[in-house]
Amino acid sequence: MSFGRLERTPGPQPMSEINMTPLVDVMLVLVVIFIITAPLLVGSIQVDLPKAQSAAPPRTAPFVALILDKTGQVYVDEQPVEQAALLRVLQDAARQDSETEVRLRADAHVPYGRVVELMGWVHKAGLSRIGFVTEPLRQNTAK
Repeated sequence: MSFGRLERTPGPQPMSEINMTPLVDVMLVLVVIFIITAPLLVGSIQVDLPKAQSAAPPRTAPFVALILDKTGQVYVDEQPVEQAALLRVLQDAARQDSETEVRLRADAHVPYGRVVELMGWVHKAGLSRIGFVTEPLRQNTAK
């Protein structure tokens, strides 16, 4: 029997490179979280806007955003308001700048009379510029 020296294999060497797999996993999880939460951060009031072709506005002027939902409720900057409060807001805007534009987002299913009534309140407050916000009309590309 001979006694010899057994060869030992060297142990694992320390890694000198960064392992990118955990970093990529974390980044993919963050992307999924942002994809899920981004649509929730957009406007909270659902309005079915009518479709129309229009040009982009040429300049940015002071404006008041009015929303009229399908139940007939009026909102100013996404806050529900009654007629008296709406008139005060519109009169304040008219005092600050008589060229203030009212951007009206009315649901397509609201009766026309309700829209005209709201336009009358705007006119009564001293504002004459009313813009109707619509969605762009989609062109049918398949012929």
